Amino acid sequence: MNREQYVSSFKELIRRASTDLPQDVVEALQHGRSVEEQGSLAETALGTILDNVDMAREKSAPICQDTGTPVIWVKYPVGVSTRVLGEALQEAVRQATAESYLRPNAVDTVTGKNTGDGAGRAIPFIHFDEWDGDDVEVRLILKGGGCENVGAQYKLPDSGLGADRDLEGVRRVVLDSVVQAQGKGCAPGVLGVCVGGDRASGFAESKRQLLRSLNDRNPDEELSHLEERLVREANELGIGPMGFGGRTTVLGVKLGVLDRLPASYFVTISYMCWADRRAAVRVSPEGETTWLN
Repeated sequence: MNREQYVSSFKELIRRASTDLPQDVVEALQHGRSVEEQGSLAETALGTILDNVDMAREKSAPICQDTGTPVIWVKYPVGVSTRVLGEALQEAVRQATAESYLRPNAVDTVTGKNTGDGAGRAIPFIHFDEWDGDDVEVRLILKGGGCENVGAQYKLPDSGLGADRDLEGVRRVVLDSVVQAQGKGCAPGVLGVCVGGDRASGFAESKRQLLRSLNDRNPDEELSHLEERLVREANELGIGPMGFGGRTTVLGVKLGVLDRLPASYFVTISYMCWADRRAAVRVSPEGETTWLN
């Protein structure tokens, strides 16, 4: 594989994520519309969202005007250069921006000047992980700025919420994060949650949880039950799509756990908007691509 072949595969990965919502997300939105009161603002909002999803797929156009930050997890074999992969991903972002699959989103924080090509310092944001396979596997989410604004991090215990250092405390702060968002961040959302870790690793892991399918089941039985309970209870808050009220406030909650120091107990929540854009590809040494769920 040469750099140009990687760029081509990675640009197509970005196009798919930007323009074609995963089927499990579409089905969750359809289910949400079906349980809302007929003629309500919630049903109308979800209907408009689903129409938008169909048009984006048909026209190969971005699902949302905010095409977000590309956050990428790369698994690579021994002997493959992470520098080459990183440069290929940067170039794929530039080409995808030039072809309008991404918006020119990268802004110099000090000067306020847009870079003009969609790439910048830590944009895309790439996690590298060496593995024993022969292929390069790349998983991508496009994380919108509005939903990023309503992410949260709590440190337990939290006396104001009556949240102790246990899973009941986790439940309380996750639900509080939904209440604080109040439909901002383009609800219905998907919550990626990390229990434990430090402040930095907690946010990294909470975003990694967003790679999971909405239909999967946490291998930890206790966490699986808590995920289901959080979805049910969040949807009982009445916030609804875009904060209009209704029964569909979140589409899913995904929990991960990291070890921690005795002095700290963080719960970190990354909020993903209804445009839960993710895509994955595996590239063989011969350049063959396999598209993953």
